[in-house]
Amino acid sequence: MIQDIHPLLLCGGSGTRLWPLSRKSYPKQFARLTGEESLFQASARRLSGPGFAAPMVITGSDFRFIVTEQMAQVAVAPAAILIEPAARNTAPAICAAALALEARASGALMLVAPSDHVIPDAARFRSSVQAAARAAQDGHLVTFGIRPDRAETGYGWLELTFAPDAEFSPDPQPLRAFVEKPDSKTAERLLAGGQHLWNAGIFLFSTTAILAAFEEHAPAILKGARAALNESHADLGFTRLAPEPWERLEDISIDYAVMERADNLSVVPYGGVWSDLGGWQAVWRESGPNDKGLVTSGPATAIDCTDTLLRAESADQQLVGIGLENIIAIAMPDAVLVAHKDRAQDVKLAVQKLKDAGVAQAETLPRDYRPWGWYESLVMGPRFQVKRIVVNPGAALSLQSHHHRAEHWIVVEGTARVTINDEVHLVTENQSVYIPLGAVHRMENPGKLPMVLIEVQTGSYLGEDDIIRFDDVYARGQGAKG
Repeated sequence: MIQDIHPLLLCGGSGTRLWPLSRKSYPKQFARLTGEESLFQASARRLSGPGFAAPMVITGSDFRFIVTEQMAQVAVAPAAILIEPAARNTAPAICAAALALEARASGALMLVAPSDHVIPDAARFRSSVQAAARAAQDGHLVTFGIRPDRAETGYGWLELTFAPDAEFSPDPQPLRAFVEKPDSKTAERLLAGGQHLWNAGIFLFSTTAILAAFEEHAPAILKGARAALNESHADLGFTRLAPEPWERLEDISIDYAVMERADNLSVVPYGGVWSDLGGWQAVWRESGPNDKGLVTSGPATAIDCTDTLLRAESADQQLVGIGLENIIAIAMPDAVLVAHKDRAQDVKLAVQKLKDAGVAQAETLPRDYRPWGWYESLVMGPRFQVKRIVVNPGAALSLQSHHHRAEHWIVVEGTARVTINDEVHLVTENQSVYIPLGAVHRMENPGKLPMVLIEVQTGSYLGEDDIIRFDDVYARGQGAKG
């Protein structure tokens, strides 16, 4: 009997190749790139249902509330959410998750999947996973290979022992070798040979098998991950791995640490559509270009354009392309990217250049997501700032005060419960309230719909770290935003 499969969603990464939509503060897995759901939400739903246990997620501290909010929106409850103190690539993350799963379900099957992939045929993918389960239960480390449709140089490849059948049946077979990202000539040869697949970075194995592999091939990672888990602590339903042992771990992928050294590897061919959306050219390809190769998204207008992606993200802007060919144009409220399609992978170079110059747009979006909702700065001057703040139903900001600024709050949608020192006020639409400098205050949304207000700050210093926090339902420390 095949046991339930426990998914692990890997939810780190900065997504710089999809800048300016994806940034360090809000990477691509949380964005709605190809549909109404984010890539993370689509991944969580795809790995749910019969045969699958509740998923586990490993992510960074900055994203923990985005993870819970997005999972709640698609009605998927996580089994656990592990918080990495620092990014250490996939090997430490998978090792820690395997140890956590082993502690509550010894010998369980764990499916490791990045949370930023596009796999439209969820049923076919689940069937392929189920087809791999017997091999995983028998002690194999199973990886999934994607049927290639082009000579791709941006992926690693997998060499099969036997060529897949014409139907691309998901039959496990021994994996002969991993192939590093090839040059274009080598990629053409791999594609023509019919015995190589793209490496999707998706794995299925039992906790027993993967922990034994770490013990044999990467014992230092196993020791450090175990220490980080043993010294972890619970925080509002999250499990925070201990920083000291975690930060000593090597930054290394699961392929290099374990898979390329193991001798019990199997591969399952997958013949359905798949993309890691590794750049804007991939987004163009997966968005279904028309007969002229044109894709438009948002308030974008194309005139005599071919093989082009025009994408505008704000209803307050209009993006117009005239006579463009092989162009990627992405318009955000605070940044615009224009690139030749053949240079789309070089976006990360631009991000690094902006980062070196200290440009905020390199890593942060104008909209800042918080556990209680989000805010964005509308206007900023030397001694004032105007923000739009959206508070989710039932959510509350911390009880706090500021050394350097006073605030005016004007409610424009919904009702706010406002605490100022010892007084509590209900402030409804078109009403306002003043918070003097130094006053202890809190904002809450007691309603069932999002509450929106305009905040006008005035003072000598308007930084987000000017916060003295007295009480916080999200257990954040002094100086944390919001």
